[in-house]
Order: sequence, then structure tokens, then C-alpha cells
Amino acid sequence: MEENEVKGTNDIPTGSTSTGDTPIIGNIVPVNIERHMQSAFLDYSMSVIVSRALPDVRDGMKPVQRRIIYTMNEMGITAGTSFKKSARIVGEVMGKYHPHGDSSVYGAMVHLAQPWAMRYMLVDGQGNFGSEDGDPPAAQRYTEARLKRISNELVADIEKDTVDMQNNYDDSLQEPTVLPCRVPVLLVNGTTGIAVGMATNMAPHNLSEACDGIVAYLNNRDITIDELMQYIKAPDFPTGGLIYGYDGIRDAYRTGNGRVIIRGEATIETDEKTDRSQIIFTSIPYMVNKAEMIKNIAASVSDGKITGISDIRDESSREGIRVVFDLKKEAVANVVLNKLYKLTPLQSSFSINNIALVHGRPRLLNLKDIIVNFVEHRHEVILRRTRFDMAEAERRAHILEGLLIAQDHIDEVIAIIRASKTIDEAKNNLIAKFSFSDIQAQAIVEMRLGQLTGLQREKLQQEFDDKKKFIEWCKQLLSSEEMQFDIIRQETLEVKEKYGDERRSQIIMDSHDFKIEDMIADDTMVITISNKGYIKRTPLVQYRSQSRGGKGSKGSNLRSEDEIDHLFVATMHNYLLLFTEQGKCYWQRVFDIPEGDRASKGRQISNLINISQDDNIKAYLNTCDLKDEEYIKNHYVILCTKKGIVKKTTLEAYSNVRTKGVNAITVREGDQLLDARLTDGNSIVMLALRSGKAIRFPEAKTRPMGRTASGVRGIKLASEQDEVVGMICVSGEDANVLVVSENGYGKRTLVSEYRETNRGGKGVKTINITEKTGALIGIEEVTDNDDLMIINKSGIIIRTPVVDLRVQGRATQGVRLIDLKGKDSIASITKVEKEEIVESEVPEVSEAPEVLEAPEVSEAPAVSEAPETLEAPEVLETPEVSEATEAPEAPEVEVGDTNGSVNGSEVSDGETTNSEEVSNG
Repeated sequence: MEENEVKGTNDIPTGSTSTGDTPIIGNIVPVNIERHMQSAFLDYSMSVIVSRALPDVRDGMKPVQRRIIYTMNEMGITAGTSFKKSARIVGEVMGKYHPHGDSSVYGAMVHLAQPWAMRYMLVDGQGNFGSEDGDPPAAQRYTEARLKRISNELVADIEKDTVDMQNNYDDSLQEPTVLPCRVPVLLVNGTTGIAVGMATNMAPHNLSEACDGIVAYLNNRDITIDELMQYIKAPDFPTGGLIYGYDGIRDAYRTGNGRVIIRGEATIETDEKTDRSQIIFTSIPYMVNKAEMIKNIAASVSDGKITGISDIRDESSREGIRVVFDLKKEAVANVVLNKLYKLTPLQSSFSINNIALVHGRPRLLNLKDIIVNFVEHRHEVILRRTRFDMAEAERRAHILEGLLIAQDHIDEVIAIIRASKTIDEAKNNLIAKFSFSDIQAQAIVEMRLGQLTGLQREKLQQEFDDKKKFIEWCKQLLSSEEMQFDIIRQETLEVKEKYGDERRSQIIMDSHDFKIEDMIADDTMVITISNKGYIKRTPLVQYRSQSRGGKGSKGSNLRSEDEIDHLFVATMHNYLLLFTEQGKCYWQRVFDIPEGDRASKGRQISNLINISQDDNIKAYLNTCDLKDEEYIKNHYVILCTKKGIVKKTTLEAYSNVRTKGVNAITVREGDQLLDARLTDGNSIVMLALRSGKAIRFPEAKTRPMGRTASGVRGIKLASEQDEVVGMICVSGEDANVLVVSENGYGKRTLVSEYRETNRGGKGVKTINITEKTGALIGIEEVTDNDDLMIINKSGIIIRTPVVDLRVQGRATQGVRLIDLKGKDSIASITKVEKEEIVESEVPEVSEAPEVLEAPEVSEAPAVSEAPETLEAPEVLETPEVSEATEAPEAPEVEVGDTNGSVNGSEVSDGETTNSEEVSNG
């Protein structure tokens, strides 16, 4: 290669420069493009970070804001003076200090004058400066501005060399690098900015609280952030609102990063004209565009995402925000309010990211860091101001000292001056005679004759003494750090006294994360589960009450091979404990169950919980709360199986919700879990058999066991084909027991009719089973205030008042509850609380006249509904009575109970007891 050839850029040695070993050909300098781009990008990044986007931690201002305040102060456009055209201010700022577009300067000035953007406005605007609806401000030629009174505190003492000055962009003028700033602007007004590779988003605070926090730090330099939070409690937004939750605030104060939830303040009122509820918002979250917010809410109402709202009106004025939501007649105001919070900007978050420039470098700051840096700035300002004032006082005292000497020798001074031909000669002669300094001599020759009077002599002496005292005070101040911090404390309290105000944002200290149940009305629902595993919830109000013996109404559109297995009532906020036939327990919130009307099929339960394909839901429990420790520790779950095994476990064992479920009971081979009941530990347990018998024993006969235990014998089956059909746990002797057979017959009987026996007996007759009644299918505890809901295997449901069923003897057949068609039979029963007003369905109520039931009721003497004396004689029960008394309490048959025992010996999970005891079940 010839010497004058230019090498390619890829051949340039690492580290070479245009002035080093890189060859230069004419005006062309080969450079490494990668290194050049890195250098240029870094220069640009630092320029944006330092000169545009990030505030200084000392005065809390970005360069453009600082230049606006400084320029307006230099122009004399301060509080109390007349307004000046914004265009004039913008031109002055742009021409002298900020060499960027006028829109950036005017936009920054407008922001400083907007009450919804600044917690404490720094510019007093006159004219259209925009609106909270996002309306733009008028052009700068139409608006006027001046500084607010609080802005005087930002530039106070700037003329006393309190801050460093720097050259402007063309080196023709000097501008401050930072303002003296008595007000902690960064803390009280916050800021937002996007730089290159970083951003800042600092929340505004209340000035009174900020000043209290600064004073607390001055009083105790070792104060912790948690202690500072006792003074500076939370951000205080200019638009007010509710601060919902405190964890994010705590994180922001401790680390510099956090998230604050803000809600608009709302009240619920009733319109006197329409008698309907209204939700009225008197504030909206910070930085939310009100017009866009209302537009989006209206769209959500139209789309059906938010229901219950009939009209939205913006009645806001200069007096404040007022957004009115008129509700529909059937709407629940609190439910609609929570939906508005959940689905609209009426609840929004403010992400705090406390990044500011500290000594020219960006840093993430916690609460104490911000206060410490502000106090250090004020400390430096006070030191520089004191040195400046002391120097000015010393200069004046020096002059006064010369004037006083001249007055003491006034005749000689006058003679020297009169004898001199020029002022300079007079000055030199005075210096030579009295040893004056040049400054003193100059002051003497410029002294007026009026100062020669005695009164003026006294004034000069008084001023001289005052200056001496002030100089001594300044020296003490400069030598005492405690005095310096006292000055900062005093000035901070003065700022609080002048400009402090009350909080605008209310803090909800004890709030937690938003819960979905807060936006769901706690309505009563009917839950149905089919044999094929389809589940749904339907509002209870859809089921009208009918007279006993009616045909019912369609409750579900099931497939021909499907049947309804379970029917029960729960409220929307309830927890459901669902127990499977294989002994597993799953959790489900009622509001998570898909809603359907009476005739809908529902959804496969396997889509809601992780149940295996070969398992089915066999029992359920309704609980209000699984987080109340006192409640779960004092309540128990009693389970029973088809083979008559019962087991008692504390509710606490089921309180830890798991998506995969837990083992609730160890089910023996050939057996299935049948039922579950929630008790307080003092109930009477009753089990009913398909053969028509029932047993009653105290709950205390069954001690608590572990979740994986198999339980103990509760009732002895009459035959291998027999099985348990239900279990109830009643609280007293006066309770009513209702039993229903599969062909639609039922009756209720007092619990006292069932004598108490030992657990494990055969029981006594509870209903007279005949071919007409069919086998027993269910047992419930009821009162006159209950309604009975019955669902057939075909999906037909009837709801009938229990009061229509009079109390009968234990061994009677009962009366017809529902008119079954064809080979249909009853699948499940449940009780619900009677409504105060029951809507009737005349055609269905009158469909089965009561008189037609008379022949069936009186068909057999044993089933007669005649007086109780005609009831089947108790003597017929003699053989069964002896069976109950023959058997002492059966030994506890437990499998897998880690806390239990069999015949007094401990057994571990999965063990079996002796074959004799197991076969007795």
C-alpha cells in the first residue's frame, strides 16, 4: 500500500484519534464510527438528563423552570405587581437564558400556573391557562402572568452570592445554577420527566407536613424514615382524592420506588325528584383527564361493562369538581360505586420514582435523602449569605469609623480639604494626616455639611455600634453549626406559617388491596349440581313459592342421561367447601360459579376446580369466612359416608385454600363420602338410612380427628343394600326434622320423637316406607320460617312453605310434596329462608287441589293423618328398640388419623383396624 493511501475504518488501530496516529488526508479524518456514536450518544444523554428532564434535588426545578422564575424576578414581575404579557416573559427567557423553542418555555410556564397540576402554584396566570378537561391554554399573546407570593421565597437572597452563577448560552450574561429556595419545592410540588434511559415521577406533598418533617430532621439528625413518616404521612395531590392503601407509600419513602392508589371522592345521595340514588364525585385522581374519563365511562355503560347507571352529568364549575351518576331504580349504589373504582380511571395509580440530580448526577432518593439534601442546600445558602452580610457590614463599619474620626477632628479635616487643590490631593493629605484608608478618605471628602451636626454624629455612632454587634453575631453564627441549623429551623417554620394549608388528599390508613367481592352484591343464589358434573347458580328470586303438591317449574335443561344430584342455597360472598365421593375437598367462591337461569344446564365443574374425571361432588358446606381464626377454631366439619361412617374435624384444617384440593377423609373400598355438616361442637347428630331408619346421638360422642382419618361408625346398616341418605346436625330438642321419600312424600317430626342412643346403633323408624312412597332420599332440619326446595331428576324444581307441613309422628308415611310425572323421582332437597313477600303463580298453585290428596293420605292406617293417637303403636318398634339398647357404643374405627387411636392404641396414616370392626360397618 502506498503511503498516501487512506486505510479503511476497520483497519484503524484501537485507541487511535484524529490527532494521534490516525493518518489525516487533507480535511478527511478517519474515525471509529462505533466509538464516535457511543461518545455522541453519551453526550446527548447527559445533556438531556442534566439540562432538560431531571430536577435538581436542591431547588426541585428543571432548568427551564428555574430560568422562568429567575427571569420574572429580574423583570420585577413579582406578587403584587401588575401582570405582564406571557409573550414578553417567554421572549425574555428565550432570548437571555433558554435557547429553545418558545412552545417549551410557554408550556413550562403554563404548567407552573395550573392549580390541578401544581400543589403550590409558582406562577399567577391571568387568562385561559387550560382546563382539567384537557383543553389547551390560549396563545401566549393573549395571556398574562406574574409570580405567586410563594415564589418570592425561591429567589430570596439570591443577590447575596448565595448560589453559584454560570454563563448563559452565549456567555453574555450570568444565570444561577440553582435557586436559594426556602421552600422544599421538590417535595411539595413533585415533578415528572423523561430523560434518556431513565425517568422521574415524584409525588407532591403538603407543605405543612413537609416543613414538620424538615424540622424533625433538624431536631434529630439520626431520625429514621419510619419516624419521618409520622410527620410526612403520604403524598397530597392538588386534585385531592382518596389515597387507598399504604404499602406503596411506605415502599416509596423507604426505597424511592412505590405505587400509590388514588380514588376520586364520592358521596351517595338520593334525588328528591326521582327518589333514585346518585353517586356524586367531588374529586378525581391526579393527572386524570376529566372529559376523557367521562367519555370512557359512558362507553362502558353503553357496552354493558358497567350496569346500573342511567345518566352521567358533569356539573363541575370554578367552585370545584362535581360529576353526577344517576342510578337505575334497581341498582345498588355501593356495588355501582365499586365497579366505577374497579373499571374506570376514578381509581388510578401513581407510580413514584424519586430520581433527581445530586451534585450533577442522577440518583434514586428515599424520603430522608430528599430532606437531607435540601437541608444541606439551605445550610450552604445561609453560610454564604452570612459571609456576604458580614463582609457588607465590615465595609460599612470601616467607613463609619473614618467618618467618626473625621467628625472628631472636623476643623483639621476642613482645613486640609480647603488647602488642597484637587479631590485626590485632599484624599492623600487626609490619609497622610490621619492614616485613613482610600475608602474612608473618599467617604470623608464626599460627606455633606449636614452630617456635621451633633444629631448626625449620634446616628453615625449608633450605626457603627450596630454594625459591630452584627459582625460579632455573624462570626458566632459562622462558628456554630447549631446556630446555623436554628436559622434553617426558624425560616422553615416561617414558610409553614405563611403558606401552609390543610391536606387535600384523604388517607385510608387501614385499607388493603382491592377485593373483588367489594363490587359484587351479596345476593342469595340457588346452586345446582348434576350427576354429570354441571354446576350453575341462579338468583333465588327466580323460584316462586307454590303450594304443597304442585307440579313445580322447570329448573334445568339436562341431557336425557343426566340427573340433578344437589340443590342448595348460598350467598354470593360465601366460600363453598365441595367434598367428592373419594374424600377430597375443594374450595370455590359462589361468585366464581357461572350464573344461569332456571332452565340452563350450567358449566362442567371440572372447568372450575381440579377434580379428577372419575370423581364426583357428593357434599358441600357454606362458610362465610375462612380467615376468621376464632371462627374456624371453634367450628367443626362432620362428614359421613354411605356405609354409615362419621368423622369430625376442625374447620381450621380446611382453611388453607389450595387449587388442587386436599384429602378430607380416607374412604374405604366400596364406600363413598355422602354428606358434610358444619357445627359448633355441641350439636345433635342424626343419620338417616334409605330403609327409613334414623339414629340420633350427641356430637360429643365423636371426637375431633385429623383430615386424613377414616372416622368411626355412626350407624349400623340394615342390609348390604342399605345406605345412608343424609345427615343433619341440630341444636336442640325442639327442632323439626323433615324427611322426604323418592316418590314425593314427606313429613316433619320433632327431634324429641327420636330417642338418644349410642353411636353405632341401628336407629329407629323415621318414615313408613311403602311401595307408594319409595325409599328415603333426604333429611333436613326445618322451621316454620323455611321454604323447602325440591328438585327432580328430570330437572323440575318446586319451592313450597314448610309451614304447610304439619308436625307428624315419627313412623307415619307423610303427605305428598310434589306431583311427579311418569317414572320421575326426587333427586335432592334443600331448605331456604322464607321470603317476606312471596309472588304466586296461580296456574301452578291451583294445578293440584289439596282435596285430591285425601284418599292417598288415608290409604293405610299406619299412614293416617288423623289425630296423633291413631299413629302406628310404638310397640311395633320393640324389636328395634332392643337393637338400639343391645349395642354399647361401637369401638371407634379410625384409619389414617395421625391424632387418633383404635382401641386405645395409636395408628398412623393409612393403617386399618381389625377386620371384625371394619366388617361391622
